[in-house]
Amino acid sequence: MRSSAKHAAADNNRGISRHVLTLHQRLHHALSLGSWERKEKWNCSDNEIQKQVLRSIDAFLECVSSETLQYPLVKDSVVDIVRAIKSILEFKSQSILSLASNVTVKLSENSVVAVLQLYSSLALCANGAEKLLEKGEHLLEMIVSYMDSSNTESVRMESFKLARCLALSRRGSTKMLKICSEPLVKAVINALKSRSSIAEKSAKSQPSFVEEACRLASITLWVGDHHMHFWKAGVDRVLLDLLLEDYPKIQKMQCESSLNDLIIIVRESHEANFLLTYRPYVWDILGGLAANCAGNINHKVQGNELQLNVLIICACLSFANSIRTLRQVSQYGLTYMSESESASRAVLMMVYSPCKWIASSARSILHEVLRLDAKDYVQYLLNILNAGLTGSMFGLPGNLEIMVSLISLASYCSLPAYRELIVKFEGMKTVLAFIRWWLNNPVRVKRAALVSHLRDPFSDRSCCVSGIEDWEGEDVLLIFSLWILAELLHHFTDVKVHPSDSQIEFSKSQLIEELEAICRNHSAYGSRWYAAYVLSYFGLYGFPSNLGKRIGKSLGVRDHSNINLVLVHEESVHVHEVILAVRCPSLLPPGTAVPDEKSSNGVSTELDIERNITKAVHLSAHVDRQSLLKLLEYVYSGYLQAEEGHVRKLKVISRHCKLEPLVQMLSRRNPKWGIPLPSFDLSPALRPGGQHFSDLIFESSSTMPLVNWKCNSCSSLVPHLHVHKVIVESSCDYLRALFQSGMRESHLQVVKVPGSWESLNKLVSWFYSEHLPVPAFDCLWESLDPEIKLQEIQTYIELCWLAEFWFIEDLHEECYEVVISCLDSTEYLSTKVIQTAANFSQWRLAQMAADHMAPSYHRLRNSGELDGLDSNLVEMVRAASVRLSQERAQPR
Repeated sequence: MRSSAKHAAADNNRGISRHVLTLHQRLHHALSLGSWERKEKWNCSDNEIQKQVLRSIDAFLECVSSETLQYPLVKDSVVDIVRAIKSILEFKSQSILSLASNVTVKLSENSVVAVLQLYSSLALCANGAEKLLEKGEHLLEMIVSYMDSSNTESVRMESFKLARCLALSRRGSTKMLKICSEPLVKAVINALKSRSSIAEKSAKSQPSFVEEACRLASITLWVGDHHMHFWKAGVDRVLLDLLLEDYPKIQKMQCESSLNDLIIIVRESHEANFLLTYRPYVWDILGGLAANCAGNINHKVQGNELQLNVLIICACLSFANSIRTLRQVSQYGLTYMSESESASRAVLMMVYSPCKWIASSARSILHEVLRLDAKDYVQYLLNILNAGLTGSMFGLPGNLEIMVSLISLASYCSLPAYRELIVKFEGMKTVLAFIRWWLNNPVRVKRAALVSHLRDPFSDRSCCVSGIEDWEGEDVLLIFSLWILAELLHHFTDVKVHPSDSQIEFSKSQLIEELEAICRNHSAYGSRWYAAYVLSYFGLYGFPSNLGKRIGKSLGVRDHSNINLVLVHEESVHVHEVILAVRCPSLLPPGTAVPDEKSSNGVSTELDIERNITKAVHLSAHVDRQSLLKLLEYVYSGYLQAEEGHVRKLKVISRHCKLEPLVQMLSRRNPKWGIPLPSFDLSPALRPGGQHFSDLIFESSSTMPLVNWKCNSCSSLVPHLHVHKVIVESSCDYLRALFQSGMRESHLQVVKVPGSWESLNKLVSWFYSEHLPVPAFDCLWESLDPEIKLQEIQTYIELCWLAEFWFIEDLHEECYEVVISCLDSTEYLSTKVIQTAANFSQWRLAQMAADHMAPSYHRLRNSGELDGLDSNLVEMVRAASVRLSQERAQPR
């Protein structure tokens, strides 16, 4: 195996000249004179050895070019070089500083840009970014160091570009910020400050590193702790310098100025043609900061009241201009519309900011700006939405106009006078009609496809970035329309839920049904949050899900229950310890929550009979039965219905139980932008701590041995999973019938699950989270060996059969769709798939495989690739080929 690896490495480095190889050997020898700390930091305090290393690096860099950097041998050496130089510079020896500086400059000029470009190319793929981030602190330290002003502009630009690639996905951004949040933010702020040079103020055809820093600064849109570093670094003043040329003048005049006077002064400066390129980025950064600002921060006390007020005024002025721009899109073009959308969005984030100070200031300033302009445009914005309902699809710039209109109306909803105008002009009907139209004709589009400043040829090459990580996803139009609806319902409880007399009636029950479907089926977190937010105004709280609905039926059922919640007057409710331990451990005695660590070792696989003994838990006298039952309704299903009179008590007990998402919805607080979705997930019960509550064991019927398999909870050597009857039978009619039959099988402690170990794990994952682990169909999938792909597909075919055998319809459909997706991405495996599907009597899948093979039937037959199939399957493929030929022959 090592031999093959060496051959592969030699092939990858084939083409490197003998001279480069010689210099590489000398470099390797020089570095070996020192020592490596965890293979990541080079150590040597001897000046002579340091000089020898620097000379070897110098000679090696002389022969390095962008072409040779593609070779693994050279690429890996550059990483070692950077680490060695950094270590040498830390000694600050005067005798070698000059030589080290020269080598560093040469490294920057000749190879660093190429290395950064190479890493950026890898990071454009989410899988590549994740692999790079495995290097952790050392890679990120190197990136931040090249952002410094001591480097050339090209090096700084490539370093910002690489960091931006690493932050394309939520996972990558979170990991990067966790490691180097503060130094990264400082580097961004320092880069933004450098825009004041003459070169930056002049128009340029090529993007500058300042623009790359602006793009990276949009990480303010991600949830995290890095926002405090931006405020600490003076981001407000830096953003003002990008917006206004004469801010110092404004600062001098503001002392005795009223708000109206300040608005007039700022308007004069704001309308000057100054650094317009950066404005859309400024609004995005400002919007992200406002949306993620802590609720208790008082910026007046912090000393940046003036800067923030001026920023808010600038945003509100651009907001007012954006509505006028809607009438003149052809004149201004989409570039100006990009700023309009960003400014409108920033205002929306500010007027609904969780920071009370920002929200209050933004609403006051917006009201004054609109009053001075004497324009409200409410009816015009509603007309744009009504006009959109007459067509089946929007085309650019129509989608952008619709989005700006929705954002603007949502911002208007924060001001009482304009809310009343929206209702007066039948805005509720218009918004409801638009929502229903969207649900019937979903216009799925990402924000980046609409606004020009988010698009560039570089990031357009990104791949494998999961859409579910994007809070908006492709539901941007739906999110903002739900936002408006929620605000109108919040302030006007008597409005009717009907779109218009000319539309088919959209009853309250139909609206609720649609909103519940959004919560269950939409991938974007934002649309699901706002659907749940709207549902709260109909007395429905939480996130409905299919798994929650199934588990919820177990509430009040004594089967498998082992906890008795006792109220005053000896009233009690039977519950299941495992569900409470995962979903609401506060209702149980201390220490009953599911821990991550191992709970026990070396015990028998035979389940402890004491686990089935019912235990009594006495609750506080402040907990009444009605509130408890409603709370348990949420715990068991993730969703509850409550009358207005019960909400107050339920809110108190929910806060005591640390159910923050439920508290937020009971309080009807606007969802925080970017906040993760509270999923209904019982998977923690599968961890070692949760296995303590297990009353059933699943074993695979497959005899395939598993290498290094070991159970953390018992001593059995047979591969198995500890599960819980109340959970698995909730989603499986077969198991429910088995446990309730009263026959000998109903008392089984071990169930042999027909199928492989892989399919068993996927089955259990679905039982506990309703999440079926599926291939990503990304570049990693494309590069997999065909046999590995086939094994993966066969697992889903087997699981499809098992789901059918155990009467699990939802899982059967999901597995079916996965296999079809696999066929779509790897059609050449259809020949193997059709036989596997037939072996498991999955004839619908076999027919789909035959349809995929139909266009190639004659080639497959002539090449002998069909010879291994059953004659019935060959006939199935032939018949599919005939149907395809007939369809193609029919006139259109």
